[in-house]
Amino acid sequence: MLFNSSAFLCFFIIVTTAFFLLPHRARWALLLGASCFFYMFFKPEYILILFFTIVIDYFAGIWLEKIQDKKKKKWFLVLSIVANVGVLVIFKYYNFLNDNLTGLCTLFGVENPVPYFDIVLPIGLSFHTFQAMSYTIEVYRGKVPAEKHFGIYSLYVMFYPQLVAGPIERPQNILHQFHEKKYFSFENAGIGLNLIFLGLFKKVVVADRLAIYVDEVYAHLETMNSFSAIIAVIFFSFQIYCDFSGYSDIARGTAKFMGYDLMVNFRQPYLSSSISEFWTRWHISLSTWFKDYVYIPLGGNRRGNLIKYRNLMVVFLISGIWHGASWTFVIWGCLHALFVVAEGWMENSRISLPKLLGFSTEAPLYRLIRIGFIFMLVSFAWIFFRAESFDQALAVISKIGAMDFTLNLPQVFAYKGPLNMLLSLAAIGLLLMAAKLPHVLEKRVSPYFLVTATVLIIFLGTNESAQFIYFQF
Repeated sequence: MLFNSSAFLCFFIIVTTAFFLLPHRARWALLLGASCFFYMFFKPEYILILFFTIVIDYFAGIWLEKIQDKKKKKWFLVLSIVANVGVLVIFKYYNFLNDNLTGLCTLFGVENPVPYFDIVLPIGLSFHTFQAMSYTIEVYRGKVPAEKHFGIYSLYVMFYPQLVAGPIERPQNILHQFHEKKYFSFENAGIGLNLIFLGLFKKVVVADRLAIYVDEVYAHLETMNSFSAIIAVIFFSFQIYCDFSGYSDIARGTAKFMGYDLMVNFRQPYLSSSISEFWTRWHISLSTWFKDYVYIPLGGNRRGNLIKYRNLMVVFLISGIWHGASWTFVIWGCLHALFVVAEGWMENSRISLPKLLGFSTEAPLYRLIRIGFIFMLVSFAWIFFRAESFDQALAVISKIGAMDFTLNLPQVFAYKGPLNMLLSLAAIGLLLMAAKLPHVLEKRVSPYFLVTATVLIIFLGTNESAQFIYFQF
């Protein structure tokens, strides 16, 4: 069920109304049942996969809390992690690994004996897998008690607002909220609507509008020049931000309406003046997950720069693989690893060079130049994220490298004509003008924004209910 669909509107109204009409003791059952229905709306049978991992992690949490022997506790943690990662590998990476095995066998002139499976990736599998893993890890570390209520724990994994595309919640933040009695609040309802309409604006008005041009350019690269390719690359940077952060806003708003607080997942990432800063603003729930459960256990930055850079490379490599079973995602992760490592190596130069040239590092112009440079690096890496193959990514880069900047208006306006281009530029302009708005909307109700957003969605939004990009992960 898509957030940007009439089916979800009906679902949201029915579930939220029933939530406040029911007594507190019955609400967990309503939300769990609604979450199951929400997930089964996509592919019903895959609810069994969720049930399998939920049962394992629920009992693993209880045993991890009871067992005092550290060695036995570690084995139960390993069992839980293997079960979760195993499901992820089978459904997301099996055929990818098998494709590479086939290529290796062909190289040596032998036939690959391992069969292929016709597997459809369960929607949001990577998200709820990582959320489940964070629970058992935190119980193992003794930072949260094991959840004894099977229904509440199931709801922690399956809470429908953030089930398929995050934010990836920690048990410390959300589990206790399911035990707390929630009351209807006009303030919560207003802030929730603020976030929902902000997310719909990002998705319907900006992301889906930009997707029209981006999809056509990537599908017809042979007829495009450098100018069109660059526009498509820039448009995709805004498209993926609005698509993903739009989902997170709607998820947070839906939860907030009922009184539940989900973590902030984006903080204006394209205003970052360094790659390191970008990753403190982009997909915050995932970047902090990797920091807490991969980077720091590997040693973090405590054992010298070489170990630090190695750990960063490992984190970004895993992050690339997490996003998709394709070498293009691996390259995307490796590019960001190289950016971060290079930034660390050049830290002294980044500070001393501007001073040598007579620039103040505090000057707005200098920060603006750095923001523009980081946006260029991130946009370049997005080429591999968006491309359907390595060859297509190279084709986009080749088009840009051809330096053919002829302003061919028929080509620039191709596919949906000049109106779509003008609406796309207007959508980006509105987004930039409202850069600081999300921070305000999280704190107070804004009727003016709700009216404005409604008008923009109706008159500037696309009519199709397009799937969110991150559903594939």
